[in-house]
Amino acid sequence: MKITELAIGTALAALAAASVSAQESGFTWGGTLELGVDSTVSSDDPTAEIADTYGTVETAFEAAITDRITLFGGVTLESVTDPIGSRQFDDIGLYVGELGLRFNLAPAILSVGKISPTFAIAWDETPGFYGTSLAEDYELSEVIGASLDYALGDTGGTLSIAIFYADDTVLSDSLGTKRGRNTTATGGAGNTGKLNNIAVQWTQEMGQTTYWVGARHLSAGVGDASDENGAVAGLTHDFSNGFEMIGEIAHFNGFGGTGGDATYATLGGSYAQGDWSYSASVTEIDTSASGTDHLVSLGIDYAFANGIEVGGGVGFFSVGGVKSQTLGAAVVIPFGG
Repeated sequence: MKITELAIGTALAALAAASVSAQESGFTWGGTLELGVDSTVSSDDPTAEIADTYGTVETAFEAAITDRITLFGGVTLESVTDPIGSRQFDDIGLYVGELGLRFNLAPAILSVGKISPTFAIAWDETPGFYGTSLAEDYELSEVIGASLDYALGDTGGTLSIAIFYADDTVLSDSLGTKRGRNTTATGGAGNTGKLNNIAVQWTQEMGQTTYWVGARHLSAGVGDASDENGAVAGLTHDFSNGFEMIGEIAHFNGFGGTGGDATYATLGGSYAQGDWSYSASVTEIDTSASGTDHLVSLGIDYAFANGIEVGGGVGFFSVGGVKSQTLGAAVVIPFGG
């Protein structure tokens, strides 16, 4: 067995062992199965007109070791490479997204291991099938380090701080289809093999409104033109009449270590009426190197009483001067215990 398989297998074995001892230690787990299709139906680049029929399984668990120490982790099974042509449930790989220990230091929570630092929200919370597609560019995930979430009193919000570097262990690869192990030789902001990258965010809830401000510093990797320094601010609001909205703006100097600047602005909203939800969002990117990109996303979703959700959407992209239209639909089935 290869070292990569052994390491990931060990992580999965830890999950299974935690499950067996659930009665003694406390164990929670859950996940989702998503089946869908994502199709580019029209594009200025004819080679991009492809359909990707996919399946994704995401699982996460927490197992209490003591009353203050918890083992946590997450495993994903999905297509781990970008499609180069139309495909159906292909290029599937299994990888560990998170794995570590969490310490309850009330009022603070310390997480150590392979983590996902807190920075921004639009990359995860923008509504619609394609709502997060461009904001995902600045998501922080699959890094090695430590994060601290500190509750600032009853009304002071939460301060989140993380120090980290891009995962370059065997857990950065995948089983099945190989996505390839990350190494510091490939460069990229934050891919330094050292704890010289930091993200800070303050999040506050006030009634039906949640707002946040944050900053991050990613040190230049091998061959990069510069460090990256970024800042973000945003809010969500529930109007208590079915309408919800999200707005976020993020600016980066030396984005991705390129030396160029980038500003992302996202505005989205959704309206729930019974089991139906309708959404729309706009994301615009202004870069010093290539000008302006944008996305307009429209979506519709239906939630069944058993938790299963069915949804779809349309996306109008203009990226790198190439305009394209996409259609997608998916069913998401939750599971767990």
